[in-house]
Amino acid sequence: MDLTLKIWRQKDATSSGAMETFQVTEISEHMSFLEMIDVLNERLISEGKEPVAFDHDCREGICGSCSMYINGEPHGPDRGVTTCQLHMRKFKNGDTIHIEPWRAKAFPVIKDLVVDRSAFDRIIQAGGYVSVNTSGNTQDANAIPIPKDDADNAFDAATCIGCGACVAACKNSSAMLFVSAKVSQLALLPQGKVERHDRVLNMVDQMDTEGFGNCTNTGACEIECPKGISLENIARMNRELVSANVSKS
Repeated sequence: MDLTLKIWRQKDATSSGAMETFQVTEISEHMSFLEMIDVLNERLISEGKEPVAFDHDCREGICGSCSMYINGEPHGPDRGVTTCQLHMRKFKNGDTIHIEPWRAKAFPVIKDLVVDRSAFDRIIQAGGYVSVNTSGNTQDANAIPIPKDDADNAFDAATCIGCGACVAACKNSSAMLFVSAKVSQLALLPQGKVERHDRVLNMVDQMDTEGFGNCTNTGACEIECPKGISLENIARMNRELVSANVSKS
């Protein structure tokens, strides 16, 4: 298939950017979206031009680095997939595709389609560690009985890959789905209950410090999340936050 690509180009964080138009031809419908951009970049390099900068690593939907806004949707028109798992069969011959970086104050553009998502790292760091008693005959973690519902919900929350699609989808650039997933995966388990109050207070405080907006309750984050993280985690985080504030007062 032949396609017209309108891609955001920005030299660096301090430069102003603009959309540039490119033509790509003979693109296989079996290619992934990133492979299609690889084809474009190979051509640009052969012509002595600057290739389009974009983030990628595993290309298996695990690392969460392939953050792109495609035709107005984080990760593109498919559901439950990252950009690297999006295939060109989702598009038609002759289509015009608009490709942009995440748009959020807390995710400043580094170059072209690459944004700085280290704000997520700082939020996780603010959560600290899980304390364990290693003296004496400590019970093996796998031997601690956990209700199945709690184990399932913790596992579901832990599938969050921190890609930032929730932030990109939210009109307020809220990070509450991401933060709530990280809070939930530990708050639901016995090992995470020791610091549960400090953890949620510190992580929410860091989220606000980073400049993320408030939750809009529209649910766009859940719809666009490639791992289907549930909005129930936000409700759980709010309950954890209330409990933490009450215990500190």
